[in-house]
Amino acid sequence: MGLNQEKKVWVIGHKNPDTDSICAAIAYADLKNKTEDIRHEAKRAGNINEETRYVLEYFQMEEPELVTDVGAQIKDISFRRTAGVSEEISLKRAWELMKTENVVTLPIIKANQKLRGVIVTSDIATSYMDVYDNHILATAKTRYKNILDTLEGTIYAGNEHAYFVNGKVVAALSGLEWMEEYVESDDLVILGDRIDAQLKAIELNASCLVICYGFAVNKEVIEAANKRDCVIIGTPYDTFTVSRLLNQSMPIKHFMTKDNLIKFDIDDFVDEVKETMSKIRHRDFPIVDEEDNYVGMISRRNLLNTQKKKIILVDHNEKGQAVDGISGAEILEIIDHHRLGSLETISPVFFRNQPLGCTSTIIFQMYREKGIEIPVKIAGLLCAAIISDTLMFRSPTCTAIDRAAAEELAIIAGIDIEVLAKNMFRAGSDFNRKTPEEIFYQDFKKFTAGEYTFGVGQLSAMSHEELETVQEKLEEYIHIALSENKLDMVFVMLTDIIEESTLLISAGEDAAAIIERAFTAIREENGYLLKGVVSRKKQLIPALMAVMQE
Repeated sequence: MGLNQEKKVWVIGHKNPDTDSICAAIAYADLKNKTEDIRHEAKRAGNINEETRYVLEYFQMEEPELVTDVGAQIKDISFRRTAGVSEEISLKRAWELMKTENVVTLPIIKANQKLRGVIVTSDIATSYMDVYDNHILATAKTRYKNILDTLEGTIYAGNEHAYFVNGKVVAALSGLEWMEEYVESDDLVILGDRIDAQLKAIELNASCLVICYGFAVNKEVIEAANKRDCVIIGTPYDTFTVSRLLNQSMPIKHFMTKDNLIKFDIDDFVDEVKETMSKIRHRDFPIVDEEDNYVGMISRRNLLNTQKKKIILVDHNEKGQAVDGISGAEILEIIDHHRLGSLETISPVFFRNQPLGCTSTIIFQMYREKGIEIPVKIAGLLCAAIISDTLMFRSPTCTAIDRAAAEELAIIAGIDIEVLAKNMFRAGSDFNRKTPEEIFYQDFKKFTAGEYTFGVGQLSAMSHEELETVQEKLEEYIHIALSENKLDMVFVMLTDIIEESTLLISAGEDAAAIIERAFTAIREENGYLLKGVVSRKKQLIPALMAVMQE
């Protein structure tokens, strides 16, 4: 099946992803690519833990790309690809381009596509209405080529690629005596057909002569001009029109906006762009890429046609657990095995939620339902996810369906479940090289119940000694996490897989009281021992919420 590469759908799990969240995303993207003609890509909303990293390396699968925000970005918008112009073009040429392109702003770029500035219609109006300086052409360092093009003229002498950098503009309408008094070295002189006046201007060291009315230029005048490097331009226009048009020959660089230029990156989020635009009265803004190269222009009108990112969520349906910007994305599907959470969608979506121990079990079923053969590596990932989420079938969330799926997947992948489980859990419980922050967020989720907002992390290990090491590292950090996340309470489950028990440590004013009301727990020095409690989803969260909602 040929996939449409332009339209993409991201399959993504929750923040602080566990093995099921990552493996389910990879597998479901594979299934969708085999059954639909739109490209689906697995993503992750946070850093993967050591257990998941081991699984990916074992089955030789690449880590999904990190996505921290799925809000609409400028690159999701059909913005204008207005071509950039050189800073040397004339005001007249810029005005013509604006009319042709039906725009009020032109981006000015260098030869290497780097943004130099912008010029808007008001800049051009300023050059017409507010300039009274007859030295302005020289101040603006105007090319003779610009003057030639603006006056639709003919070059008779001199270098058209040189610049007019000194002197003023003079219209020689009186006698030779007047010229001697007012024409100075390097001036640009506007003349008629009087040869004596033309020669006099050259003698006075004018840098450029503009001969009006389409008059022919005498050979003697041309020779005199060449000896003094004087440019001669003939134009069909009259003296008044030439005087009026000359200012239009100035390069736009003299009037463009280049300081404090407001520009946007193509990866900027639309919500942030809207806020910036609301504070600034400009109509159009340039866009640059990650290398600061100019790529296009954007206006408020373009924002009306924003194309939201298309997302499929796996292993969660709580807004607090979803990747940032989810409210600005279009959710197409949700595949999950948790309680119904707080996510809302604008339009109906495909929502599959089953009371199973693992999202990957559901995806295994969907492969079977669609008659799609499960690749060996995908089978390995799905099996590992089930082992992880069910604590190798010890969790009360584990069903006969989960176990049967894992056993069938193990056969496809050619793996021994017990050996894989021990290696996975050993990799996941190697906490020696990790900071308290890395350990804490390895598997952490937020919840809301009644008036409380709280977070629950879970760390599993094969021995009590490994968990003691973790406890020492986390006892201070959970108070920091409580404050940083602005939560009422934080709980961390330190789960002993072999003993099938959990030491629950906590932070927050009401945390201890809620634990004592929710469980018949053994109070230890720094926590509560919950025998037989290994599942956050099925055993801990419901009990805590029941007390909080009383």
